[in-house]
Amino acid sequence: MIRRPDSIAFPSAPVLTTERLTLRMPVYADFAHRLAFYASDRAVWEGGPFAAEQAWRIFASEVGQWPLMGFGPFSMEMGGTYVGEVGIYQPEGYPEPELGWFVTDAAEGQGIAAEGARAVMAWARASFGWDHIDNYIDPGNVRSIALGKRLGGVITDAPGADPTDVVIRHDLRGLA
Repeated sequence: MIRRPDSIAFPSAPVLTTERLTLRMPVYADFAHRLAFYASDRAVWEGGPFAAEQAWRIFASEVGQWPLMGFGPFSMEMGGTYVGEVGIYQPEGYPEPELGWFVTDAAEGQGIAAEGARAVMAWARASFGWDHIDNYIDPGNVRSIALGKRLGGVITDAPGADPTDVVIRHDLRGLA
């Protein structure tokens, strides 16, 4: 069982870099991208589409995880352009912290979510010593399920956020 950290070492997101990406603390301007996502048909896998007010509550609560839990979402930039989000989420009711992602329409199909997810998994291992992290994915979201598997995850019978979730577990022990 993954536990939340006993103390908050990261009240704000550190900056992580990959070959193409900068992962950073979300800022207010990033909400416009989340709102576009949550208003679209793509949000169906997250329980949406959502109106602006509900999208704001979700965004603000996720960003608010940083000072409360020491982890949360990272905004991803490529060449200074916002391309999506990746991070560790644990709203009330989630059995364990979850690795999740989304990319903008323009960033689809470029491997951005995978690159960001790998960086977050390595950071979680190095920062918290976690042995694993899970994805909780709606069974209809075949693209996210495929990505979870491409990242080396294995479908498990562990509980998800919803009883119908496909839970994909990532072994972090081999990461730096």
